[in-house]
Amino acid sequence: MKTKPLQFVKNGEVVSLHNVSHTQTLLEVLRETLDCRGTKEGCNEGDCGACTVVLGEVDNGQMKYSAVNSCIRMAHSVHAMGVWTVEDLTTSQNALHPAQQAMLDCHGSQCGFCTPGFVMSLFGMYQNQTRKNIAITRESAQTSLSGNLCRCTGYRPILEAAQKMSAYPVVEIDDQPLIQQIQQIKSSNHESTDSYFLPKTLKELLLLRAKHVNAQIVAGCTDVGLWFNKMHMHFEQILDVTQVKELRKVEYYSHHIAIGAAVTLTDAFQAIEQDRPQLQAFTRRFAGLPVRNSGTLGGNVANGSPIGDSMPLLIALGANVVLMSMNGQREMPLENLYVGYRKNVMAKNEVLAWIKIPRPHPDEFLRIYKISKRFEDDISAVCLAINLQIHSGKVITASIGIGGVAATPVRAFKTEQALLHKDWSQATVDLAINELRNEFSPISDMRASSQYRVQVLGNLLQRYWLESSGAINLNIENLDLEGLNV
Repeated sequence: MKTKPLQFVKNGEVVSLHNVSHTQTLLEVLRETLDCRGTKEGCNEGDCGACTVVLGEVDNGQMKYSAVNSCIRMAHSVHAMGVWTVEDLTTSQNALHPAQQAMLDCHGSQCGFCTPGFVMSLFGMYQNQTRKNIAITRESAQTSLSGNLCRCTGYRPILEAAQKMSAYPVVEIDDQPLIQQIQQIKSSNHESTDSYFLPKTLKELLLLRAKHVNAQIVAGCTDVGLWFNKMHMHFEQILDVTQVKELRKVEYYSHHIAIGAAVTLTDAFQAIEQDRPQLQAFTRRFAGLPVRNSGTLGGNVANGSPIGDSMPLLIALGANVVLMSMNGQREMPLENLYVGYRKNVMAKNEVLAWIKIPRPHPDEFLRIYKISKRFEDDISAVCLAINLQIHSGKVITASIGIGGVAATPVRAFKTEQALLHKDWSQATVDLAINELRNEFSPISDMRASSQYRVQVLGNLLQRYWLESSGAINLNIENLDLEGLNV
């Protein structure tokens, strides 16, 4: 099958590559075609961060920089972007970039295999913070490095390196020539492709979906990338939604916000947090930053994994999804999208276009709890989101979303009925805990036993009760989890 030339900007030059397979990852192209061997292959599933590179996109006339995992990013998805690897950071005077010099001076590198990935995450942080005179704190450094797993020198030297970058002379990237190069690539005409589709408009996307109903839809590819790397799956055609301009937007209305299916998790969570700041601690625990920078909220929802953490939250928020095709559109509650394990009601010619999230109600009390063995960059054993409206001591509305207890993300309808229009009291909560523990029959797996999941569901509802009544205000970061057996 034909694939169009892949073009992107690297080290100030436009790179044009022909005959790049539609199933090749960015990591494969960088290492095997461009001989950029500083970018490493570690886990090859987006967990370790050894493959981290930085992408640059034009966003509202300005450059936006994002650290991503190149091992699970499709090569053609970076068409008309800037790409930086560790080889690109040395200045014209052969001086090290502050991200590199700080790692050297703070003794943040040991064997060196993981170091390029750390340096690229530091470079992304440098572009987004240091260059804009935004101070790097230990907390922000931990967030930016959350996708880099190796810590053979310990955490302290690497975090110190992040905070020390601002002490060196500033290294500037002239954005304007880069923007011009990217715009030139976008405006140039390329031969048509019949294997990797990268539509720019919603109409083009719907036309392509109608014509190629068996093409595999991808967004950030943070899960589908594993299908290629680990399961060795092959698709004749790929339909990439990430450059559809209408779906890259977050739109704000009086009663809801609408998040396009191509909005990254980083940007989607930021929009949700504007209405509900209490979710910041949870969204920081959703994968690592490179995954959030590449993956999309729409992709997480369409994927339908029973352990996808965004769905319990969206269910509790009362979110709807909008499905579109050339025949029109339809809207439904998110929990009605799923009919079985990774199966949904979407027709072959439909795409998930938007996620609509209601604005917060003054009486709502929202909490979401993620139970996992690691604080961040880990899969949940249980994810429970509870959103009640409590007025004058009574439960007015109840919405509870759960992940990790069934073949799909689920809504706890029976437990909600046990709470609705009841006095908000310990007695009501006790009845609801019993209902919640009996409503689902989770499996046992490597993350947790069935009995543990059942027990923890009730425990978390009790915790919600204590928090809502002001008895406690637990901070998961300060909990002593030593000896916890999941």
